[in-house]
Amino acid sequence: MTMARDEDETQPPMIDLSSIHPDRPVLIAGPTASGKSGLALAIAEAQGGVILNADAIQVFSDWRVLTARPSPMEEARAPHALYGHVPGDHPYSVGEWLREIAPWLDGPERPIIVGGTGLYFNALTRGLAQIPPVPDALRQEAMARLAEGGPDALLPEMDAETRGRIDTANPMRVQRAWEVYRATGKGLAAWQAETPPPLLAPDEAETIVIGPDKDWLNARIETRFRQMIAEGALQEAKENAAGFTMARPSAKAIGARELISHVEGVMSLDDAISSAVIQTRQFAKRQRTWFRSNMGAWRWIDPARAEV
Repeated sequence: MTMARDEDETQPPMIDLSSIHPDRPVLIAGPTASGKSGLALAIAEAQGGVILNADAIQVFSDWRVLTARPSPMEEARAPHALYGHVPGDHPYSVGEWLREIAPWLDGPERPIIVGGTGLYFNALTRGLAQIPPVPDALRQEAMARLAEGGPDALLPEMDAETRGRIDTANPMRVQRAWEVYRATGKGLAAWQAETPPPLLAPDEAETIVIGPDKDWLNARIETRFRQMIAEGALQEAKENAAGFTMARPSAKAIGARELISHVEGVMSLDDAISSAVIQTRQFAKRQRTWFRSNMGAWRWIDPARAEV
């Protein structure tokens, strides 16, 4: 059983699978490139279950290789759902994800929910505020301003309480907070204070965080990105180049802009890879920080050594 597609197929799972209750839902969070999808597959093969995506970028249909979605061979080894089912121009939200995953929690197959989007896990295990839909025109304005000026273009125009809580370096989080404040006149933090009960309480599931050493993960990130190039990420960039814009939700895939720039002759491949690797490492650092702050009570696994 593998932990990830780039590892030796004889590599055992990173934890003793007998320690995981076979009848309970499983939640697996972790930073990008940490091997969480491989662990989910090992659990599904050993104990049964359906693997459900909890990654905000892997929902999109137009970047399979670049977003490290499970390969067709991996999908053939166990049932998978909520991967690559959303058009790249659709502004998919955590509320949509929560609505889509809800039926699987009561379905005939045991859910194994895996991903790196902490907000999805928070919504699932802590509840999600019932915020009214944001008008399309307002969302388009937010996307255009974000594409032109980055998060700093929106941050001054939201409430201070929300601004103090969110990751202000994350464009998607900033955009969402700005949209909610502009659309409702009430900050995201205030809406969250009115959150209903969660769909799945943490004590009703096996909750796992993969917490790798920084140096181990950084080396793996570069190896994996170069492997993506070998497996077809450049071809994906060629296929997406014609309609590409940074205002497109799926354009948030790390490396998309750089690879598009390369296929258009603007950037060398080495520079594109270097930039994407740096961004991925920065993103993984933010993920690790978020998981430490929000999932301290979960079971922590170090894939390079033993549980932490």
